[in-house]
Amino acid sequence: MRTRLTLWYVAVLSGALALYAGSTLAFLHVSLREGLDRSLGAEFERVEDLLTQAPDGGPPTSTTAWSLTSVRAASGSPLRALSRAQELDGRRVLIRVAVSEQPVRAEWREVAVGLLSGLPLAVAIAGLGGHWLARRALAPIDRMARHAERLTAENLGERLPVDNPEDELGHLARVFNASLGRIEESFARLRRFTADVSHELRTPLTAIRSVGEVGLGDHPTEHEYREIVGSILEESDRLTLLVDTLLSLSRADAGEVGLDIEPVDLLDLTREVAAHLAVLAEERNQRLTVEGTGPVEVRVDRLVLRQALVNVVDNAIKCSPQASTIRILVNGEGSEGRIEVIDRGPGIAPEHRERIFERFYRIDRGRSRDQGGAGLGLSLARWAVTAHGGRIEVESGDGQGSTFRLSLPRAGPTAAFAAGPVP
Repeated sequence: MRTRLTLWYVAVLSGALALYAGSTLAFLHVSLREGLDRSLGAEFERVEDLLTQAPDGGPPTSTTAWSLTSVRAASGSPLRALSRAQELDGRRVLIRVAVSEQPVRAEWREVAVGLLSGLPLAVAIAGLGGHWLARRALAPIDRMARHAERLTAENLGERLPVDNPEDELGHLARVFNASLGRIEESFARLRRFTADVSHELRTPLTAIRSVGEVGLGDHPTEHEYREIVGSILEESDRLTLLVDTLLSLSRADAGEVGLDIEPVDLLDLTREVAAHLAVLAEERNQRLTVEGTGPVEVRVDRLVLRQALVNVVDNAIKCSPQASTIRILVNGEGSEGRIEVIDRGPGIAPEHRERIFERFYRIDRGRSRDQGGAGLGLSLARWAVTAHGGRIEVESGDGQGSTFRLSLPRAGPTAAFAAGPVP
């Protein structure tokens, strides 16, 4: 790049110097010729003064206009000649005065030789200076490149040096550092995700192995065999659900989930989800209530939104105490349809309210997997809502329960489209 910049600089400067030298020589040529013509006119006037005056005492009478020509003498020397016809004592005479152009041409050649001789030297000096300036200007890029070459997954916390944050290179370094920050965050999420997946997969696999080892013990009874097989199937179902959820999130990240958009009544969908989860609520002596008047129609993928609402309501059931009521409110306000899931659980502290939508994030790490799940439901719910152009919010306070609000635009696309990655 330094060489290219230097060559471009030299080429542009050479063109500018050549244009300057050409215009200077052209101007000098015109100026010298005009000076020569003025001196030639003065000589012509002196010759006219020496002529014999007419009998009436008047000067000679001009019969033609001036005529300027360039001629050559017999010796080959270039001459500049001025001529004009005159009437003198009734006779027609031609007066011609000529001066040599040799001094003017010699002066022009001297200036041309001086300019053209200095041009290569000026270009050479400009080339060296341009190369030095290019190297100095690109030195920060060299430093950034060397620093970037040392970056690995282990030292992504390092940042590129920023000499002047206000110039273009400083802006480039700041943009690169911001990209490094996002890459570092992505790597950290990937490490956490890998660790969490390993942990979540290890737990059911360990349980299956332990139950299997028990089954290979000393002559278990048929009842014990049934309990062993039931435990294995239960852990297998849990493992299958986890893998299916991870696969859904992976497909969502890749933008491979196609949404089949259709008109959906949120009130009808909410009642369907509440009936589906009523058995879980009854096991905890809880009650699910759905409140809303009139249809609230939105254009969404019914199956995707249904699963999102199932995850949110299921989370409310798990977090609410025994014998409590979980209210689900459905309403349409302006251009949005809303579903609010209100529980009477312990609430969510401010530092956890955004992170609860992260994958595998659980507020209480000590809770059992039966109570807290794998921590993927709310992440999948947020993706499902945002994929439809909506948003999911949570309002909560310690000991005051939580309200999850799903807001969806009432007007949507009429054709299926590919959803974006999970936020």
